[in-house]
Amino acid sequence: MKILMVNKFLYPNGGSETYMLKLGEHLSELGHSVEYFGMLHSDNCVTNSVNAYTEQMNFHNSGAVQKLKLSLKTIYSKEAMKKIRLVLDDFQPDAVHLNNFNYQLTPSVILEIRKWEKDTGHKVKIIYTAHDYQLICPNHMLYNPDSGEICEKCINGQFVNCMKNKCVHSSTMKSAIGMIEAMYWNSNKTYEQIDTVICCSEFMKTKLDTNPIFKNKTVAIHNFMDSSPAQSVGKGDYVLYFGRFSQEKGIDTLLSVCKSLPDIPFVFAGGGALEEKINKVANIKNVGFKSGDELKELISRARFSIYPSEWYENCPLSVMESISLGTPVICANIGGIPELVSDGENGLLFEPGNVKKLTEAIKNLYYDNDRLSKLSVNCADAKFINLSQYTDLLLKIYQS
Repeated sequence: MKILMVNKFLYPNGGSETYMLKLGEHLSELGHSVEYFGMLHSDNCVTNSVNAYTEQMNFHNSGAVQKLKLSLKTIYSKEAMKKIRLVLDDFQPDAVHLNNFNYQLTPSVILEIRKWEKDTGHKVKIIYTAHDYQLICPNHMLYNPDSGEICEKCINGQFVNCMKNKCVHSSTMKSAIGMIEAMYWNSNKTYEQIDTVICCSEFMKTKLDTNPIFKNKTVAIHNFMDSSPAQSVGKGDYVLYFGRFSQEKGIDTLLSVCKSLPDIPFVFAGGGALEEKINKVANIKNVGFKSGDELKELISRARFSIYPSEWYENCPLSVMESISLGTPVICANIGGIPELVSDGENGLLFEPGNVKKLTEAIKNLYYDNDRLSKLSVNCADAKFINLSQYTDLLLKIYQS
């Protein structure tokens, strides 16, 4: 098969890029032809044969007039349509797999794919992997950053709430753009032209299914876990948090807990806006961003890890990686997390944002070696889908 992967970034920049690049690499290894379309960037590590990409969009160093032009371009992009047409004409894919495309590429590419199909008579399947809630929520998260609370006000198409509540970067202008973008593409039913929407959790599927456009197009498949099996290592004495240091990840809640347990050492690995707060807590050691073998060892040696998120997490790789490496996780019972963690088996679940419950869970597990050992052993029995299995399922969707 010929598969065109579409994503705004074509280099390792986050979860959607890791997903896309690993999938593309494995499909190529299986003998399929894979090309890529996204923005031009010096760090791009994948290409298409005609070297057609959209220009980078930089809001930070732009004047007012340029920012306005860029804002309009985040809603509808003739450039993206023109550039992807060049790739379609040359590559003639059997399937186009969309990932993160809103704002930088825009849903304009969907229109051009279908126009190309009509013009050429070459049938093409459009698949979209939903890495967040963008199709039903302009700020992607179903979460209000100002109030720090779950928000579903836009979920039935009432996108004006995005601007009212300044849900995009706490900015009226950016939120207005998000509102207009959502209204425009939902009203003209462009998303109906997607054949299949892959949701990385059953929870996400239920949310997207609230929109009649998606209800008969969604399929839930957990993210693949492409890591080495857990090896027997000595456990350290620390409790680990690794990931983004941000509000929606429950960091403020976790910091309150850490302060109340001064005798328990915590290690934080990552980075983000709340780093200064983290560095002020005496029993937290901030080791910064870690990856690869260094991160794996840090996870493997932790007594257990914590994932205290307070937004509708989908299928967090951090939770899967911790369990795969033999380290139990204390997780917030929210979003798709309970689909990965069996409470009392390979981890513990607590009410999100509940300082008291999280404190009790950490304290009890830290000092109960027998229970901790049992949970660690059970982690080995947790079976997550691997890359080969995931690709097999994906090919069936491409070919259906």
